[in-house]
Amino acid sequence: MPVIDAHQHFWRRADRIGEWPTSDLAAIFRDFEPDDLEPLLQAAGVDGTVLVQTRESEDDTAYMLDLADHYFFIRGVVGWTDLKATDAAERISKFAKHPKLKGLRPMLQGISDLRWICDVAVDPAIEAMTAHDLAFDALILPPHLPHFLEFAKMHSQLRIVIDHGAKPYIADGKISDWRKGMEALSRLPNVACKLSGLLTEAGDQKPQSIRPYAETILDLFGPARTLWGSDWPVLRLAGNYQRWHDQCRDIVSAEHHQAIFGENAINFYRLNG
Repeated sequence: MPVIDAHQHFWRRADRIGEWPTSDLAAIFRDFEPDDLEPLLQAAGVDGTVLVQTRESEDDTAYMLDLADHYFFIRGVVGWTDLKATDAAERISKFAKHPKLKGLRPMLQGISDLRWICDVAVDPAIEAMTAHDLAFDALILPPHLPHFLEFAKMHSQLRIVIDHGAKPYIADGKISDWRKGMEALSRLPNVACKLSGLLTEAGDQKPQSIRPYAETILDLFGPARTLWGSDWPVLRLAGNYQRWHDQCRDIVSAEHHQAIFGENAINFYRLNG
């Protein structure tokens, strides 16, 4: 079974003038493209990746799909389009013609309206995503959890994965309310979760501070609905690829490695299709 990194990014600074990442984030304030990641994948024994958007731009989606055409290890792409555009369904149908377009991700963490995704204006887009068997990546924060639960219940046929465990407040040691919100979502069979991004949320805390949060994700979503991802190169703000990979393999029981480090991503994102 191939080992799959279910969450990584590429970007070119020339495309992002005045956008994140800013110069104060020195570890990620440069171009990151496939030739930068490929040696890290080889060293860690990772066979393929899911490339995820970082800009609210269809140009970014086109850029990622072009990379996927040229690099075999990019097994799937999670892109972006405006889910509330009047022609969103048509735009989604156009992107879905590319065999490596596997999902879409609105950048909900940056939208001040916590109920933005519950608006019926997104319904045509969600219907189109479901019709084309596309996944929904949920880039959310703990305050979004009750509202996102409402959305996930409304769209029970949509395959949903929560990115980075909904970014719990690890640096502040807060876990109770986050766990309650995640527990409610975990009861929905169409919702999965990525074991990714936690080191960045830990801030200056020691790497082991993420263990209770990682174990909560594993406990709630189980070995069949947890996907491992690196969140590289954002990961560089807190650690490196090999250490994060090894840390997660230590946290996850060996009997579940095949599922969490590959099989689940392949099934969730339809990477064989």
